[in-house]
Amino acid sequence: AVMRTRLSCVFQSAFYGSLRVGMLDPKLVRQDVMAVASALARRGVTLDTSTFEALEQERKTLQVETEGLQNQRKALSKKIGQAKAKGDAADVWMTEVETVRATLMQHEERLKDLQKSLHDWLMGLPNIPHESVPMGKDENDNIEVRRVGEPTHFDFPVQDHVALAERLSGVDLDAAVMLSGSRFVVMKGVVARLHRALAQFMLQLHTEQHGYEEVSVPVLVQPEILEGTGQLPKFQEDLFQIAGDRSLYLIPTAEVPVTNLLRDRILPVEALPIKYVCHSLCFRSEAGSYGKDMRGLFRVHQFEKVEMVQIVRPEVSYEALEEMVGHAEKVLQLLELPYRVVTLCGGDLGFSAAKTYDLEVWLPSQNRYREISSCSNTEAFQARRMQVRYRNPAMKKPELLHTLNGSGLAVGRCLIAMLENHQQPDGRIWIPEALRPFLGGASFLMLEEEQ
Repeated sequence: AVMRTRLSCVFQSAFYGSLRVGMLDPKLVRQDVMAVASALARRGVTLDTSTFEALEQERKTLQVETEGLQNQRKALSKKIGQAKAKGDAADVWMTEVETVRATLMQHEERLKDLQKSLHDWLMGLPNIPHESVPMGKDENDNIEVRRVGEPTHFDFPVQDHVALAERLSGVDLDAAVMLSGSRFVVMKGVVARLHRALAQFMLQLHTEQHGYEEVSVPVLVQPEILEGTGQLPKFQEDLFQIAGDRSLYLIPTAEVPVTNLLRDRILPVEALPIKYVCHSLCFRSEAGSYGKDMRGLFRVHQFEKVEMVQIVRPEVSYEALEEMVGHAEKVLQLLELPYRVVTLCGGDLGFSAAKTYDLEVWLPSQNRYREISSCSNTEAFQARRMQVRYRNPAMKKPELLHTLNGSGLAVGRCLIAMLENHQQPDGRIWIPEALRPFLGGASFLMLEEEQ
């Protein structure tokens, strides 16, 4: 029934133009939950509409009854007041008002529970895909937009990033296991220096050429901050929670604290767009990915990322998305790394995203492209949760803004790509010209004793 639901062209346009403004927007879900179900089906999500309809019907009935009891209590209280003013007995009215008050308290408590259930149901809904998002089930259905550069090929045996880093005495995986367990890494010497240089290079590029303001934020945040960007309550198992009296979580991405910097704010239109960039540690449990990319630095619990965040007026958010993709691409271009850009299909979209582009860098050891950046427009999905708004001069009420985020880039994966694509037969790593100022002008990365 959900898949058979059809929207007229006119209604579909209005639906996509208005529904994609929230958590989702409760009013619009109530107006046509089947339309929401049809839209979410494009993500491969089967919506439990019967649960919502049952909760909503009970809420409506209880709301009417509660309002009736409130009016009845008010009328009885008025009669009691009038009786006392005349010196008449009011015992009958007082007994009746106590009965009404007790019933009203029960209704109000049940109504509170219903509203929480509805809120929780809505909080579990992902964002509505943008009209331009292709249909598909998973990453195999993503659409390639463009390729830049030719895949790197060598006339000597290709080594992967672990072998290359070990050749440079730049990684100690055994020490990482001893310190923290699997999926952690210790970097040393020239590899650690390259890792640091990459992050500095990205920050300088984004701040000096792309107009972002650099921010530094905590890596521990409260639950409501993760709710604001959509990580909670849906993805609890993917997060690291700190044991103790305070409920704090390690951030999975700087998108979480950086976007929340403007929560509960009403911004003047003159302040827009807001563009932040942040270099931070990130922590992910990688739940459900056991056995995937276990070797080396590709999928680890702790990593570093340079994150871009933009907060813009709704009518320009898709222009901002294209701009952000270009900013991430510029990093790869200057580092002379071959890559491609893909549009994610509905089934591969992240929870909060209305549309996402992935940048995938070529990894010679795997002979394929791998994700190094995701750039997403969440429209007002996060803004509604965080109440990030602006004063539109044409409107009387504050309006929700659109939030965007993108990796610019994942530093560890960029390190992997640098080692593998720029490897030399003797184990040295060629350094592109744009990165050399951050490495003392060196043209090659090599063991210190070889320099």
